[in-house]
Amino acid sequence: MANENKRLKPAQIEADRTSFAALQTITGYAPANAAFTLAKVTEAETAMRSKQAAEAQAEAALASARDAAVAGEWEFHNLMIGAKDQVTAQFGRDSDEVQAVGRKKASERKAPVRRAKPSAPAQ
Repeated sequence: MANENKRLKPAQIEADRTSFAALQTITGYAPANAAFTLAKVTEAETAMRSKQAAEAQAEAALASARDAAVAGEWEFHNLMIGAKDQVTAQFGRDSDEVQAVGRKKASERKAPVRRAKPSAPAQ
């Protein structure tokens, strides 16, 4: 039995649409099972197209909302960088206020240490 929670491949849907178009041209189609009448199949095809359109619209709305969220995140981030710079300018690089906004005090930074050059091998 097929897993009906997985998407069908586009090729399978296209094959079904081709078969549906052919089914519509068959005169005298009268299935023994009433669940497979042309009216029911047409109704299902219309519902599928409607749901696919709704999905495409939802994807477009999601992409738009994601773009707006990203823009908002960058705006906030850039403003916070500027605010931290302003705190540093106003209170100094070694103040408690600089530490409060998440930056290191100047006195907490390690001084650079020079490394000795490796000596040449003895010959």
